[in-house]
Amino acid sequence: MSTLDLTVLIVYFLGITAYGLWVARRTKTSDQYFRGGRSFKWWTMMGQAFGTGTHAEMPVAQAGASFHGGFATIWYQWKNLLITPFYWLIAPWYRRSDRTTVAEMVGDRYGKTVRLVYTIFAIAFFVFIMGAMLQGAAKVISVATDGAVSSNMVVVLMTIAFIVYSYFGGLVAAAHTEFVQGLLIIILSFMLIPSGLTEVGGFAAMREKLPDNFFSLFSADLGLGGFTLSMLALNGIIGITAQPHSMSLFATGNTERACRVGQTYGNFVKRFVTLGWALTGLIVAALVIHKGVVLDDPEHAFGYATRTLLAPGLVGLMIACLLAANMSSCSNFMVNLGALFVKDIYKPYFKPDITDENSVKTGRLAGLLLTLLSVGFAMTIKNVLSAFLFTESIAAFMGIMIFGGMLWKGANRQGALASVSFAFITYYMLNYLDQGALMLIYKWQPAPFGWAMLAGFLALIVVSKFTTPEPAENIDRFFIKLNTISTDDMEGSEEEREAGSKGMALILVDLPGWLKASRWVNFKQRYKEDWSGFLLAWLFVAALVIFGWLVIQIGK
Repeated sequence: MSTLDLTVLIVYFLGITAYGLWVARRTKTSDQYFRGGRSFKWWTMMGQAFGTGTHAEMPVAQAGASFHGGFATIWYQWKNLLITPFYWLIAPWYRRSDRTTVAEMVGDRYGKTVRLVYTIFAIAFFVFIMGAMLQGAAKVISVATDGAVSSNMVVVLMTIAFIVYSYFGGLVAAAHTEFVQGLLIIILSFMLIPSGLTEVGGFAAMREKLPDNFFSLFSADLGLGGFTLSMLALNGIIGITAQPHSMSLFATGNTERACRVGQTYGNFVKRFVTLGWALTGLIVAALVIHKGVVLDDPEHAFGYATRTLLAPGLVGLMIACLLAANMSSCSNFMVNLGALFVKDIYKPYFKPDITDENSVKTGRLAGLLLTLLSVGFAMTIKNVLSAFLFTESIAAFMGIMIFGGMLWKGANRQGALASVSFAFITYYMLNYLDQGALMLIYKWQPAPFGWAMLAGFLALIVVSKFTTPEPAENIDRFFIKLNTISTDDMEGSEEEREAGSKGMALILVDLPGWLKASRWVNFKQRYKEDWSGFLLAWLFVAALVIFGWLVIQIGK
């Protein structure tokens, strides 16, 4: 770490904090603090989705994987590429709910008890994932600086910076700083490639040094067959519906289309920069052969490249980019923690008549204290990857009741609780029988996960069928909302804002009625927003796959 590198880091910390505080001056009400006033343009929504969904360990893990197994390991990160078009279809669920938290939406669907269960899960989810992200970035930077910067120091500095602007600015500050930090993440993703290619002699020379199978887009030897990819995709699409920050990602744009565009194409940007991470791994694999160096751990590839290929100043910029990848996510999570505590615990159970001003104050304090709890958790984490896999699995199991409840009006609160219970019991039972030991966190395997999801969905259906249905007026009220365009998108009465007549009916919500002939009347116009955006998103999927294939053809 040179003086210039430290200067770059200091400028980054001071700059992003100052910018966050400058944006924070607009935050006055609880709606602005927790939802950004639902005023973000599509490009801010894209930056928020990209920044929140991209963490520091991702480029490091992908570069390490392709360093060890070749370009086809990109599917470890691209596992969600095949579900990204579905974000276009589910974004309106959250916007039309007109809620601040996912827990409130769950309460509207299933009642007070299920809402509380979900809230407890959501707070634990944020504490776990923030702790894992903080420690993940700390470990990466410690390796990149060859131990010059301690991991605990990184955790503390990172936390202080994002806490300051998130505390005062809420989601407004979080979203706008995420847009700026998203640009830094893009820089991070491609920064090592030019100097790396120069060092190894270009694409042709890199091909000469590496095995041919390192330049394949698919490889059966990696254990990523059709079943595994389908289970990972199921994990992604069900899990995203239950991740507690989904409300801020899907519902805070100034229009419904801005929300759809932001989440869908913000994630496509992430899929694109993954190409840079994978290519970096190939370059380092050739570089160590060229230099006669041996790396003890494939995941040291990214840190080795940073130390070897970047000039003074650029090392500091790289570390700033890694910090940005995590700070952008943690700032969003901190605001969501405050919203969950105020909206789903403090107000319903302790202070029903809380004022708007006190909602903001309480949300700030709760977000701060719970974030500090995650810092304490970060200091105890030894295996970052295992912590992430644990949070993803529990989100998928919780997602059964949300996804199922959106597609099937017959789902009830008893079925919802049974689905979560049966999914967890099945998952842990199968892993215990397979490994002979009871652990909190098992290595993710597709078969136990698949059986657990099947058990959860069956429990939702069977228990709901044989227990008391939800009150009809509650179900009608919930689904009328889903079939009514938000006032932010179209003025008028509920009848005048009926989604189907405006081409904005929701395909997934109407899915159970597709066997009725009436569902297909005027289909093209009724679902125009859904089907046109969904098909366009699949064109982007195809374009990314083709582009990835073209990249590995260079130098042939």
